[in-house]
Amino acid sequence: MPMHLTRRTFLGAAGLGLAALGTAGAAQKDGELIQGFEQEALPENARKDWAPVSDRMIRVGIVGYGVCQFGSAFGFQDHPNVEVVAVSDLFPDRCAALAKECRCGKTYESLEELVKDDTIEAVFVATDAPSHARHCIEVLNHGKHVATCVPAAWGSLEEAEHLFEVVKNSDRTYMMFETSSFHQDLYAMRQIYNAGLFGKIIYSEGEYYHYMPVPIDSYKGWRIGNPPQWYPTHSNAYHIGITDGSFTEVTCQGMPSVIDFLKPENNAYKNPFGTEVALFRTNDGGMSRMAVSWDTPAEITAGERGRIRGQKAAFDGQFDPSTVDPKVELPDIRRPALPPNVDPGGHGGSHGFLMNEFVTAILEERKPLVDISVALNMTVPGIVAHQSALKDGETMKIPQYAWPKSGANKA
Repeated sequence: MPMHLTRRTFLGAAGLGLAALGTAGAAQKDGELIQGFEQEALPENARKDWAPVSDRMIRVGIVGYGVCQFGSAFGFQDHPNVEVVAVSDLFPDRCAALAKECRCGKTYESLEELVKDDTIEAVFVATDAPSHARHCIEVLNHGKHVATCVPAAWGSLEEAEHLFEVVKNSDRTYMMFETSSFHQDLYAMRQIYNAGLFGKIIYSEGEYYHYMPVPIDSYKGWRIGNPPQWYPTHSNAYHIGITDGSFTEVTCQGMPSVIDFLKPENNAYKNPFGTEVALFRTNDGGMSRMAVSWDTPAEITAGERGRIRGQKAAFDGQFDPSTVDPKVELPDIRRPALPPNVDPGGHGGSHGFLMNEFVTAILEERKPLVDISVALNMTVPGIVAHQSALKDGETMKIPQYAWPKSGANKA
C-alpha cells in the first residue's frame, strides 16, 4: 500500500461520506435492524493490497452469542491465520448456533471451562458488559491472549485498576474492540493527527446516540437503564482513539428521561438519566465534549460520530488538504487491507478490521491499536463522568493509565 496519496486522491478519500449500506447478515431485534449492525460496502483496497505477515495459525476460542451475536460477527472464523477450535455460551442453543457459525466442533459450557483448554492460544470475549473485565482477567490468568467487546470495565474504578494490573504483569496481548477506532472518518483523523497536520488539538467532540424506547434484550437485563456514560467508548474514541491521549478531569450533566425504564425507580442501577453530556479536559490542555444518549431518536447511520479541531486544521466530516504546505507529504488515510473472505462487517465497517488488527498484533508480537491503556482511557472517564452527573456537574479527577509506546504487553 502506498504511504501517501496525491492531493486529488486524498481530497476524494478525506470527504469520506456515507458508505453504501446493506442489511445482509445483520442482527435483528423484533424484525428491525439493531443500530450498528448495518453492513458497509467493501472498500476498494480491502483485498488487493493484503499480504500475510506469517503462515502461523492462531488457535482461538470464542465466548458469547447473545442477542447481538458478536461471537461470530467479527469474522475470526474467516481469517486465514485463525483456527476457531472451541466456543462457549451459557445457553446450549446459543452455544450450538455459535459453533455452527464458526465451523467449530468443540464446545464448552462456560468461559471458565474453555480457558482450561491448553490448545487454545487466544480468546475473544463477547459476553455481557458487566463480565468483560472479570472474564478477561480469567483468560489472562490462564496465559492466553484476549480480545473483548466494549467497554473494558463496568462502572467500577476498582475493577478497571485490577484489570490494568493483570495486563501489566502479563506477557499476553489484550485488545478492546472499540468499533469507532476503525470508522473511516476516525481512522483518517488518526492518520492526519499522527502526521502532525492538525497540530495541537484544541477541541474534539464525540456523540453516541442509541435510541432505545424499549431496552435491547440482554443477559440478566444489564442493558435496562444502565447509565449512558458507563458505555462511553464509541464517543470517547473520537479523541482518545485519534490522539492516544487521555482525559484528566470532567464535569458532566445528565438529563432525566421520559422513557419509563430509564427512570431510577425502574432500573437496577437507580440511574436517573437517559442522556449524559461530559466536558473533559485533555492531557495536553485541550477540551472535549462527549455525549451518550439512549432516549433521542437518531438515524441508524448517524448514531456514532465526531469531529476535531486543531491549531493547524480541523476535520468535521471532511478534511481540506489546502491547509497543508504543498511540500508536505499527505498520509495514507485509507484503512488497512483485509484478508481474503474477511468482510468489514457492522459498526461502520469496523468488525473485520478490529479482528485482523488483534490477530496481526499477536503474529507480529506488538501492541494492538486499542491496547489496555487506550481501552481504559476510553472507558474510565465515563465512569467518573456519571459520578459527576450524580453530583450536579461537580468537577472530578480521572485516573490515568500510561503504557509503553511500543513492544508487547510488558511494563
